[in-house]
Amino acid sequence: MTERRRKGLDRREFVTTTGAAAVAAALGPTVWIKRPQKTLKILQWSHFVPSYDVWFDKYAKDWGTAHGVEVTVDHIALADLRTRATAEVAAQQGHDLFQFLSPPGAFEPQVLDMADVVQEAERQNGPILDLCKRSTYNPVTRKWFGFSDNYVPDPGDYLKSFWTEIGMPDGPVTWEDLVKAAPLIKGKHPEIQIPIGIGMAEELDSNMAARAMLWSFDGSVQDQNENVVLKSDHGREALEFGVRLFKAGMNPSVLSWNAASNNQALNARTTGYILNSISAYRTAQDNKLPVADDIFFVGALKGPRGTGWASEHVMGIYVIWKFAQSPDTAKTFLVDLIAHYRDAVLGSKLYNFPSFPGSVADPGTALAQKSASGNRWLDQVTSNDPFGSNPPGKLKPIATALQWATNIGHPGPANPAESEVFDTFVLPTMFSSAATDRMPAKQALEEAHQQVKKIFEKWRSRGLVAGGAGDL
Repeated sequence: MTERRRKGLDRREFVTTTGAAAVAAALGPTVWIKRPQKTLKILQWSHFVPSYDVWFDKYAKDWGTAHGVEVTVDHIALADLRTRATAEVAAQQGHDLFQFLSPPGAFEPQVLDMADVVQEAERQNGPILDLCKRSTYNPVTRKWFGFSDNYVPDPGDYLKSFWTEIGMPDGPVTWEDLVKAAPLIKGKHPEIQIPIGIGMAEELDSNMAARAMLWSFDGSVQDQNENVVLKSDHGREALEFGVRLFKAGMNPSVLSWNAASNNQALNARTTGYILNSISAYRTAQDNKLPVADDIFFVGALKGPRGTGWASEHVMGIYVIWKFAQSPDTAKTFLVDLIAHYRDAVLGSKLYNFPSFPGSVADPGTALAQKSASGNRWLDQVTSNDPFGSNPPGKLKPIATALQWATNIGHPGPANPAESEVFDTFVLPTMFSSAATDRMPAKQALEEAHQQVKKIFEKWRSRGLVAGGAGDL
């Protein structure tokens, strides 16, 4: 592959080889290469809804057969993705396609620009969601450092019976509702030691919850111009609230939770509320647990001034390493995957939401109407769950996710500095330090702020992050 082709492909190179055209028709319109490369190695997580892995592995195998490519798919645990990525970069060898579940901005220097893949996916399906663009595009370098096929809403999951007993059958609306509800739930159920299951550990869900609290109290790590503003008055207010929430509704076990812990607690009825995707619910359904009918959902909780933001639960993002052996084949695979994303959404039992809404549009829809058609379909399946929710419209709150879901880095972009802050669990550590009285809230906030500033300064020195003049 020449350097010119690495940097971008012109439209004439989006061709279909005559030998593969008939076979490939059922699997997608795009064959990106003039001479098929023989292998494609993909690494991604072991999905929390196992039916998706079954669907994806078969899709990948069939796609490979149609295109004369030997496709291998490796799955590893979510918590191992960053370690594995770091190892592949160090060795300068590994997989052609590597999937992350949060913005991999810190790996930007090691990946190909995905602008041509995004452009072709938009040409076929309509525009990518702004939420997903902000998670994969660096406005400083003007580089698409990743390609997002999906995002996952992060609603609140609550046990309706518990909340009905305390006079709140529709669940919480504000963060303060959690503090009020915790002792009431515990009063009704003294066996429950963690009535509110918000983690403060070095894991994905704790990272997301910390950001949701911070944003809903009108704080943030950076401002829209990439200045570090963590130690604002609103940031301190959010941290002090987190301390109150911990003391009202949790115990030290949440400091060592992993990404499955809150799911397990909800399904065991040892907590009444978690901030998570629908995976715990699908697990309860799949295992025919009676708790499934008791699990309901709410959108982002509101802070003291009515602000209500949550991060997406995960953001599915593929990268192609600069050292990938089959970069063109990997690009073709991604574009064709998007063309089959209604099947992917159903394979995930509505866990994955499409980054390109038009990719789930009704067949035959004109390009200009695809996004609207795709959104209507998402409304339909969440209002009448094809996987047997009781009642059928239980998942309707997740269809509103784009009204309250935002990107890591909000209100700015998901830059390499924000990526490192996320990967090193700065915010959950800050919350746990204050909640357990290891240090006063003011000191925990100051230490986290200084740690964040050092991270931002490092990436600014490499020309990958803006801001600085407005740092607090």
